[in-house]
Amino acid sequence: MPNHPDLTVRKIAGALGAELLGPDLAAGLTDDIVIHIRRALLENLVVFFRDQSLTPAQFQAFASCFGTPVEYPFVKGIDGFPEIIQVAKLEHETMNFGGIWHSDTVYLDRPPMGSLLQAQELPPYGGDTLFANQYLAYETLSEGMKGTLDGLVAVNSSAKADVTRTREDRRTDSGRDDAKTGYVSEHPVIRTHPETGRKALYVNIAHTVRFTTMTEEESAPILQYLHAHQVKPEFTCRFAWKPGSIAFWDNRCTLHNPVNDYHGFHRIMHRITLAGDTPR
Repeated sequence: MPNHPDLTVRKIAGALGAELLGPDLAAGLTDDIVIHIRRALLENLVVFFRDQSLTPAQFQAFASCFGTPVEYPFVKGIDGFPEIIQVAKLEHETMNFGGIWHSDTVYLDRPPMGSLLQAQELPPYGGDTLFANQYLAYETLSEGMKGTLDGLVAVNSSAKADVTRTREDRRTDSGRDDAKTGYVSEHPVIRTHPETGRKALYVNIAHTVRFTTMTEEESAPILQYLHAHQVKPEFTCRFAWKPGSIAFWDNRCTLHNPVNDYHGFHRIMHRITLAGDTPR
């Protein structure tokens, strides 16, 4: 497919990540440019837009070009938009929302295919987000480790202690009345991407508890190795937010981690997740 004349793709790192320059998202997108943005997402795993000023309705309309927005199970959406949640850290808080390497809501039976994050209010410094390529994480494993992991299924839980603490403040001030105490899922450790056909490592330190055929104690050494391996610097990119920035990442083959380095300041973002399929 030839490049689109109104879209320039500028890679920001060797492993993943690209800025998409040109489109005015508030003005709406043609079918043709939607196709090109999706292609850029599949090729780069996470794409970024700069200098965009979107109302909640425009943000949701943009997200809906690529999938169906779904509600987050623990936190209410903003007024009038139940699928848009506020991701916030306030001046007095020390934990940030989701401040650990993870893939969004892997503890659900059908985790989202992608997530979009829009900057609302930013600290004077810090608050960058890191992303990690899980295709590379899988492809760089030894053949022996690939063989060990092939066919294994992981148990994922929303109740792991570290990630629970990162959402505690938001559950207190905007928690959903119908939220369950916890969610548990079972997904393959090696996931095949439904669109690209590539294999990706599909565990994360925030949610993965153990392998179905092993105890937590038996699983721990392998998971500890995988968690360190999957976020090696050469698999990552780092995005510095500015007013008007939007990030859109493929939740099926990336991890992300918001850096918690701006104590005493607040950071307010809006997030939408898009419905996904059952990992296979």
